[in-house]
Amino acid sequence: MIYVTSDLHGYCFEKFLDFLKDTGFSDKDYLYILGDVIDRGKDGIKYLKWLMLQSNVFFIMGNHEAMMLSCDFLCNEITEESINDFDEKKVSIYTTWLSSGGQATVNALAKEDKDTVCDIFDFLRETPLYEIVSIGEKDFILTHSGLGSFREDKKLREYTPTDLLWSRPSLNRKYFENITTVFGHTPTFCYGEQYRGKPLFTDTWINIDAGAAAGIDPVILRLDDMKVFYMSGSANTD
Repeated sequence: MIYVTSDLHGYCFEKFLDFLKDTGFSDKDYLYILGDVIDRGKDGIKYLKWLMLQSNVFFIMGNHEAMMLSCDFLCNEITEESINDFDEKKVSIYTTWLSSGGQATVNALAKEDKDTVCDIFDFLRETPLYEIVSIGEKDFILTHSGLGSFREDKKLREYTPTDLLWSRPSLNRKYFENITTVFGHTPTFCYGEQYRGKPLFTDTWINIDAGAAAGIDPVILRLDDMKVFYMSGSANTD
């Protein structure tokens, strides 16, 4: 079975693990987390350290991890040279991340030793922007924010990081007819209050960002049967 979730944003790590167990997820199954485990909540680094050790849980880059990765100079040893190199551009990059909820992640990183911090950054450098998975005759594109600047004839390798990390498709946006695109990034309540706390299904794409960044419990979707799992223990099949 293949499960997907997205945009956990530092949601209580232990609570998420209990939730995942309640779905029936096992060592024989696969979980894809579609970006943004960090920022806003305090447990983001716990997720990254856990992900680095899993063999059946896969991570796809989110825009918040991309912002963190752009601050990889935090790994540098503090010297007079590194201080002098902390120019206006780096200050801007760093403050942009902080203003987007990064302070919680910076606080968590400060509690880790240097080797662990550098290992986390190395892990993020190897994190893909998308994956393609197949279940029987059904194919899925998994990415963080959908497919920006979409064209039917555009190869996936031609999509830029901005296309895959920062796009916000409109409700009537159509993607590939024969491949379902699954993503997060935009909380579903942004499309209407009727979607609050729920995934949003269209003919060609599914948004699974239920709104954890806004304090709403995340959801997990099982792609094999389209069953949605909610933290309350309820589940349904759309």
